[in-house]
Amino acid sequence: MDPVRNPFAPGAGSPPPELAGRAAVLEDARITLQRIALGKHAQSQILVGLRGVGKTVLLVRIREIAEHLGYKTHLVEAHEAKGLPEMIVPGLRSILFALSTVESAKEAARKGLRVLKGFVSALKVTVNDIEFALGIDPDVGTADSGDLEADLPNLLYAVGVAAKAAGRPVALFIDELQYLSEKEFSALIMSIHKLNQDQLPVVLFGAGLPQILALAGNSKSYAERLFKYPKIGALEDEYAIEAIITPAQIEGVSVDDNALSEILSVTERYPYFLQQWAHDAWNVAQGEHICLEDVRQATQLAVGTLDESFFRVRFDRCTPAEKRYMRALADLGPGSHRSGDIAERLGVKSNSVGPTRGKLIKKGMIYSPQHGDTAFTVPLFDAYMLRVMPTLD
Repeated sequence: MDPVRNPFAPGAGSPPPELAGRAAVLEDARITLQRIALGKHAQSQILVGLRGVGKTVLLVRIREIAEHLGYKTHLVEAHEAKGLPEMIVPGLRSILFALSTVESAKEAARKGLRVLKGFVSALKVTVNDIEFALGIDPDVGTADSGDLEADLPNLLYAVGVAAKAAGRPVALFIDELQYLSEKEFSALIMSIHKLNQDQLPVVLFGAGLPQILALAGNSKSYAERLFKYPKIGALEDEYAIEAIITPAQIEGVSVDDNALSEILSVTERYPYFLQQWAHDAWNVAQGEHICLEDVRQATQLAVGTLDESFFRVRFDRCTPAEKRYMRALADLGPGSHRSGDIAERLGVKSNSVGPTRGKLIKKGMIYSPQHGDTAFTVPLFDAYMLRVMPTLD
């Protein structure tokens, strides 16, 4: 079929043509945003799930909803090379300048900018291409102690005061939250707690791998009461079928039932992989119909594409010792496995691989579904490890 008409969109963060099975998550986010805008209490939210389930797509869609409701927003993606202050300062600066144009919030927003300047100076934050307006001095004594856990709550509080004065709520969006340090996450939790106490119109939507739950628990005991943690997983059969059938039908293309069953089986109904297989099946199909043989041909193409991109980019970030650990985990089969069994497969004692396991968790490659267990954060990664490393040695 014509690849130009291909409706499917494989790629990290690429919105699918049909966002199936996520209506409840989006509706809950909409209610939260509406309540915050009215000055009512609502919990911030952190979407939790493995790679490829569509967390980033949902964050972007929730941001669109927020902006439609009149929110000032800022979206960032956390990563290992940059600290939380560096990531959020540019967006907070833009938000405060925008709020300063509202007559009722002019003074509160300018105070917020002074607090922001003191925050940047005290923490020695390096922010490229950011210059504060001339004539704005730091607000001495507010958010300028140099302690992130003390300063970030005061900074976001100043933003909240300005937002309330302007009648323009603020929504912050942080993707890949698991890359925050425990101190950074603790500061974020304390900030939300402080904002909630005075019902200031600032809300946080985040997304992260399952280890974010442990990070939240380690940071502050009350974190579980401040946030909702919607779990984003593989789609139910009906929604996985809808994600394929609806875009195809719009283009006048039909899909055999056995072709659908094959796609659902090989992708395990993960949204990223559904898009990849449907995209490749479309491109190999003849006429206006996708059959089982098209899907089988697409499997070869999809696996090759994923091996050289989605999987490979993660594999290449790991050291030889980390790769051996992951290969041993893959050798035990799909799902989660006891850490002791992985060590035994490697022929070493459990405590000797603890540091390697810790580094892989930090890199977002594996997580612990429960104490002592280990699993990949990337669906189908076990099969990839067997392909890329045919033997453990």
